[in-house]
Amino acid sequence: MKIDVLDNFHRLLHPRATVFVISSWNDKPNMMTCAWNMPVSKDPPMVAIALSRESYTNELIRKSGEFTINIPDEKLLNALWVCGTRSGRKVDKAKLAGLKLSPSRKVKPPIVEDCIGHLECKLYKFFEVGECTVFIGEVLEAYASKEAFSQGVWNVKRIRLPMHLGGDRFAIPTEVVKPQKRRS
Repeated sequence: MKIDVLDNFHRLLHPRATVFVISSWNDKPNMMTCAWNMPVSKDPPMVAIALSRESYTNELIRKSGEFTINIPDEKLLNALWVCGTRSGRKVDKAKLAGLKLSPSRKVKPPIVEDCIGHLECKLYKFFEVGECTVFIGEVLEAYASKEAFSQGVWNVKRIRLPMHLGGDRFAIPTEVVKPQKRRS
């Protein structure tokens, strides 16, 4: 038997990688937690993030045309929660969450130093969808911790990536599995 879950349809697509998105204006950075993110093109390298139209980060990306995406490990789970439940209009979320920001390589918004991966993006295009704005960013730089990312994938045996399930619940993948190959 299947149940109706239309009110939570988006959570059928979870768990999802949970990241920090940082934007800035007038040298004042703001960050937020974001689970609605995905690659949308390899050539050229492009990513998409969906942010509430009301968010301060949305406003700053529109003004600056740049943002960073920062991939945390489980050690930053509490900081993810803090940055996803406060408004940057009212508080310095990096300070409140105990995060150290460092200069990025090619864009003005900084990176979260303690994260294990980073994407630096220039705004390519955006469009409105429902209550959200979808931002497409051209990836100008992408770099990750050598021990966390190798052979083109995260090493989930060494690091623990928080994946958002919904609300205040997260999952941590710890096993790599492959499909069994069938003989034709």
